[in-house]
Amino acid sequence: MDSIKNLKEIAAYENLPWELTEEILSRVSPNSLVRFRVVCKRWKATLDDKTFIYKHKETFRFILTTKSKIYSVSVDPKIIVRELTLDIPGLESQNPTKVVNYDEFLICSMDKGAAVCNPWLKQSTWISEPSFTFYGIGRLDSNGGSEESVYKTIWGSDTGWKIHDLASGTWKDMESTSSDTSEGENQPTELHSPNGVLLNGTLFWIIFADPVYILCTFQFSSEEFYGYCKLPCGIHPSDVLVINVFKGDRFSVLKQCHITKKIEIWVTKNKVNVEDGKDVVWMNFMTFSIPNFPGLVQTSYWQKPSYFIDSNERLVLCSCDETGKAWIYVMGENKLISKVHLDSVADPWPLHCTYFPSLVPVPRGLRDVAESEV
Repeated sequence: MDSIKNLKEIAAYENLPWELTEEILSRVSPNSLVRFRVVCKRWKATLDDKTFIYKHKETFRFILTTKSKIYSVSVDPKIIVRELTLDIPGLESQNPTKVVNYDEFLICSMDKGAAVCNPWLKQSTWISEPSFTFYGIGRLDSNGGSEESVYKTIWGSDTGWKIHDLASGTWKDMESTSSDTSEGENQPTELHSPNGVLLNGTLFWIIFADPVYILCTFQFSSEEFYGYCKLPCGIHPSDVLVINVFKGDRFSVLKQCHITKKIEIWVTKNKVNVEDGKDVVWMNFMTFSIPNFPGLVQTSYWQKPSYFIDSNERLVLCSCDETGKAWIYVMGENKLISKVHLDSVADPWPLHCTYFPSLVPVPRGLRDVAESEV
């Protein structure tokens, strides 16, 4: 508390140029930044701004996991791989099945449950549900703004769907409360990828709705699935197709033709209204026809690439080659700018995803809190 008091005094009385203050804060550890958000309104606004977080000295942009290790990958100005320390129960004894970035949090799904993590803050909480599969996470924001957001996860099996509240640790069986969802035609029964995206707290997946691919959404407020909008381009079942968030309030879609290996990036023209997809307009944002560029999905280990579009409008993606080695590719102006083999990641075929650091602490269930107080 004394350190925060001293910082408040500095903020009030020192006439430092704001650029210098931001530079100092960019060198402070992420866990300290969480506490510094209460210094003053300007500091809170700065620390909550993703532009500041992206410039932080400890920011990383990809996460890779193997059976026993987790790595972070920083990309700008140079590619740096670091091993992360995260207390995830069962990481060494179970097989990670997927790793997904959902806005504030990273989800590491395994055989008997899933870990919800904030790797930037080195926090995690474990959800155990051996007979169900983790499908995604959503956020319900408080109307008044004074209360914390509520985070919930959705799980599915052949018998139905369950919702888990992260803060309370409680489960809710959707079959007993919403009969429409158990028979709904928009349920994600034919997921193109089990990895969804979270935009403004709402969960989206790509699903196949013969003969087209569409975005499907799950509304945690109403506990229902909806078909949201059609995807913008003609798609063959063997094409690579990945959804991501673009500029914080829009969608982007990466498509790679399985024959020509041409890559297209499509983005939504305007800010997305997550409640209604009728007005969504897509536009072609980038196209790359690079000779001898590899396919981004391997038949021996079915995993799609991870990608983001940086502030210089370059495409940065992570993918494994035919031997399982992980690579980072940077592309711009229809050419390959650089490619780097992540040789620090020893095990082949690592799971990977983009990650955008956050100062939002991981909600902890009542059992976690009780155990910490013993």
